[in-house]
Amino acid sequence: MNLEKVIFAFFIVFAATLNFGFFIGDIDRPELHNVYELFAAIIVNLIATILKFGDRTQIGAVLLSTSLVADIQLIAAAVIWTVVVHVTGAGMTPEHTASVVSLSGGALLANIVSLIMLIVETVMMRR
Repeated sequence: MNLEKVIFAFFIVFAATLNFGFFIGDIDRPELHNVYELFAAIIVNLIATILKFGDRTQIGAVLLSTSLVADIQLIAAAVIWTVVVHVTGAGMTPEHTASVVSLSGGALLANIVSLIMLIVETVMMRR
C-alpha cells in the first residue's frame, strides 16, 4: 500500500464529505449551516489542492482544476458570510444563506467530479 496515495485519497474524500455536511439542510435556514464546518471545508480543500500540484498527468490537471474551482467557490461563500455578518452587521438572512449554500453546492459538485476522477484512475491502474 502506498502511503502517499492513501493520504491523497483521504483528503479528496474528506474535502467532499465536509462540504456535503455544510451543504445539507434547508438552503435558507442559517442555523442548519455551521460557519466552522465551512471553515473546515475550506482548509481541507486547500490541503487537497496542494497535494494535487505534484501530479503531471492529464487526470492530475483535471483533478487540480476541480479542486481550484471548489476552493474559489468555498472562499467566495466565506467572504459573503464574513461581509454580511461582520461588515454590514445585517446577519445571515435567508437570502444571504441561500447564496452561501449555493456556492457550497457548486464546490460540492466540483468535489464529486474529483471523487469520480479518483475512482476512475484507481480502477484503471494495473497491479
